[in-house]
Amino acid sequence: MIGLITGQVQYLMAPTACIMTTSGVGYDIELPLPSFCQLQVEQQASIWTHFHVREDAQLLYGFIDRKERDVFRQLIKINGVGAKMALAMLSAMSAAELKMHVEQDSEVALTRIPGIGKKTAQRLLIELKDKLKNIEVDNSNLEFAIQPVAVSHEGSIIAEVEGALISLGYKEKEAQQAIKAAKSNGDVFADTQGLLKATLQQLSGF
Repeated sequence: MIGLITGQVQYLMAPTACIMTTSGVGYDIELPLPSFCQLQVEQQASIWTHFHVREDAQLLYGFIDRKERDVFRQLIKINGVGAKMALAMLSAMSAAELKMHVEQDSEVALTRIPGIGKKTAQRLLIELKDKLKNIEVDNSNLEFAIQPVAVSHEGSIIAEVEGALISLGYKEKEAQQAIKAAKSNGDVFADTQGLLKATLQQLSGF
């Protein structure tokens, strides 16, 4: 129904959602972490969307990359995998990484995603093989040895840092922008302390 929205990002919300306006209408969109981190307030963006209808809600999920949305749609077809879990999976790893782990039968990599246990990981590996094989994803940035532990913890690290900044008195929007600025040079932070220190330096002007 709603497949693509091009407009201006008006607001970024915790943990990974935005309000985008186009033609006088504001859309509330939930995104996986990689897509969320590419957005900037008051900047133009195009987001590929999936319109999800439940008995109690109508929700929009968005993705900067159309292939990420294709993978998301395959994930939610699996019994027991709802939209929230699919979003968590694509926050923990890219579509290319997920496809690679499925092709390599990497059960361990999937169990490092929050909310996925051993039995669920085994079932996902079986069901995703056919569902993902025909989806072409950009694997040009994949390294020979991927470190799934660091990737899977990135979302929780960002959430912890944002919570810490808010508890220190910073506003939610201010905290999110500082976190994005701290990560803008491509550094990978292995723990909450490292990202919090970098973010506080951004806020203090150093």
